[in-house]
Amino acid sequence: MDTDAFVRTLDREGDLLASAAEVAGVGAQVPTCPGWQVRDLLRHTGMVHRWATGFVAEGYTAHHPDGGLPDLDGAELVAWFRAGHRSLVDALAAAPPALECWHFLPAPSPLAFWARRQAHETTVHRVDAEAARGGAPGDLAADFAADGIDELLRGFHARGRSRVRSAEPRVLRVRATDADDAVWTVRLSQEPPATERGGAGEADCELAGPAGQLYLALWNRAPFPTVTGDPSVAALWRERSAVVWS
Repeated sequence: MDTDAFVRTLDREGDLLASAAEVAGVGAQVPTCPGWQVRDLLRHTGMVHRWATGFVAEGYTAHHPDGGLPDLDGAELVAWFRAGHRSLVDALAAAPPALECWHFLPAPSPLAFWARRQAHETTVHRVDAEAARGGAPGDLAADFAADGIDELLRGFHARGRSRVRSAEPRVLRVRATDADDAVWTVRLSQEPPATERGGAGEADCELAGPAGQLYLALWNRAPFPTVTGDPSVAALWRERSAVVWS
């Protein structure tokens, strides 16, 4: 996917998130984020959108703190979320390809990073809002979901901050059954997970299924579609893979 496609996805997913939040109500519980209500979801995602906009619009070349959570609620909070989402979409759409700013995962460019990261950030939280609303979540395109799996495995969990560690070396395979070239081999040890594309060699455990279902499962928003081999490896991922804001 190119940057323009990620920006279009971000635009759509933010609108869907806000609409689901309005239907659910800000006091509704978010089953996929235990302890959160919809108001917490809107405050967090809206804060992240504004934080990301700062890098894109202001060109910060070093880490810059977020602006904190707003003391807003109800319709005012939804409107605040919508305004921040729109500012982010507009900033990304207007940014020059040669934009230079801070980013925290490998990417072809800072602009490509922020468009991709915020598209996935917003999609995961759109699913959270839909879980609070009730009913089936909206679909995820297989190519987008496969990209998100790649970002999670080869981006987030390649960092030293990943808590997915194993005293005994283990190999986890992730296989999306509805996308091309969508197989990953994750080597677990006492170091951060080392992930490569492809499925060569033996694995202790394999997670397989449609890319959209795997994407949500790896982000701990849904059960794993199919688990073969040693289920304790899948349980290790479930217990230790949470990505938290700090």
